Amino acid sequence: MDAINNYRVIFWNAGSGGLPPNETTFAKILQKQGYSTGLIGKWHQGVNCESRNDHCHHPLNHGFDYFYGMPFTLISDCQPTETPEMDRAFRRKLWLSTQMIGLIALTAALGRLTGLIPVHWKTLTCLAGFSLLFFVSWFSSYGFVRYWNCIMMRNHEVTEQPMVTDRTTSLILRESISFIERNKHKPLLLFLSFLHSHTPLLTTEKFLQRSRHGLYGDNVEEMDWIVGQVLDAIDKEGLKDTTLVYFASDHGGWLERQEDKRQLGGWNGIYKGGKAMGGWEGGIRVPGIFRWPGVLPPGTVIDEPTSLMDIYPTVVHLAGGAVPQDRIIDGRDLMPLLRGTVARSEHEFLFHYCGIHLHAVRWHQKDSGAIWKAHYVTPIFSPPGAGACYARGFCPCFGEGVTHHDPPLLFDLSRDPSEAKPLSADTEPLFDTVIRKIGRAIEEHRRTLTPVPEQLSVYNVVWKPWLQPCCGTFPFCWCDKESELADLKRIETDTSSEMY
Repeated sequence: MDAINNYRVIFWNAGSGGLPPNETTFAKILQKQGYSTGLIGKWHQGVNCESRNDHCHHPLNHGFDYFYGMPFTLISDCQPTETPEMDRAFRRKLWLSTQMIGLIALTAALGRLTGLIPVHWKTLTCLAGFSLLFFVSWFSSYGFVRYWNCIMMRNHEVTEQPMVTDRTTSLILRESISFIERNKHKPLLLFLSFLHSHTPLLTTEKFLQRSRHGLYGDNVEEMDWIVGQVLDAIDKEGLKDTTLVYFASDHGGWLERQEDKRQLGGWNGIYKGGKAMGGWEGGIRVPGIFRWPGVLPPGTVIDEPTSLMDIYPTVVHLAGGAVPQDRIIDGRDLMPLLRGTVARSEHEFLFHYCGIHLHAVRWHQKDSGAIWKAHYVTPIFSPPGAGACYARGFCPCFGEGVTHHDPPLLFDLSRDPSEAKPLSADTEPLFDTVIRKIGRAIEEHRRTLTPVPEQLSVYNVVWKPWLQPCCGTFPFCWCDKESELADLKRIETDTSSEMY
């Protein structure tokens, strides 16, 4: 799912890229082990391949028995009151190009009418037709982002198009608790993929202005409350002592996401960098919080390098399954570390990528406890020294926006977690030894990599009308089945009351 270009994520529900059907997710393994598997929230791993309803990338094709949420991800375009976010700079260029083409056509027409420009009406007609076609070609997608991307699905059915953001939070919480209640008598896997802490920061009214950290803080407080409600549901159903809960995030705060003086993308404390930066700690350090009463010792802090990839072998092991043997699994079972039966993480090296580009490598030196980190590529902050790429909105992975380091920048995170003071051969006696060791690890790592079909190619990420999920007859895609369902329940309740 990594990118070789600047399209680093899926841009449209109607793109053809996505998580390949031949991948084996941990949900698919647990499903075979008899678990009820559910995904509530955002997916953002693609929907269709060749036709509107083939759903080749859909969660139900990847081991989940139940799905409710967004097949895409939350963006500001989903909130009518917010400034559009998706491809903002590219959209401006398209608007400018449209205006220039239109101005040329208008000037030619006026010149023809006044006799100042000798141009045939046929040429004018072609020019006007080209202007219209150019406008329609991009506005048919970018002009309706809210309808094409901001949708909600229940299993294979589109339930809201566009989504009604005012009730999204309550519906996701309701669905999560309902899934637990329906499946309490058998093993269950619930993957709750929050829309929170992500712009446009959908926050219900009762949580607004509660945090001294502004809207972002309000949003995090509401997410914390939802986590509490889900934990309460687990406890209420008597599942507390038989359920592992793992809370984490996919990346650090998005430093560049600001409006006026409001910071909307979060903060990363002492750590340098943020979201979209493949190497700096601020982009890749995330919370890892575990709960399993009676199994995991409470109040324990583990200061060892682990990875989100570790959730795969961990849950597969707990379910009594086996990870695929036909490919290299980079994750490690976390249970020995969490239970305290081992003191060290099994990860000696962790490789930090930005797209397909290796930016940094972490070496956890077993004999000393030192954690070395070598940066081979770093983004160029703009403005210089700002700590993020504010001028771009995102830091790039390659090209003119990055710096290549030879020798690499080296830090000892055990002494310098902020990555403020790069070491050198003059300041660190082990500098050459560490760089050689990490270099050999990279060579071994690269020998394990296998080429795969590119999912985020330009062709795969562009909007394709024939792949657009639609709850009506395309292009008339509009529905609100949640309201219809609520009205139906209200009618049934009223009818039952009258009969009583």
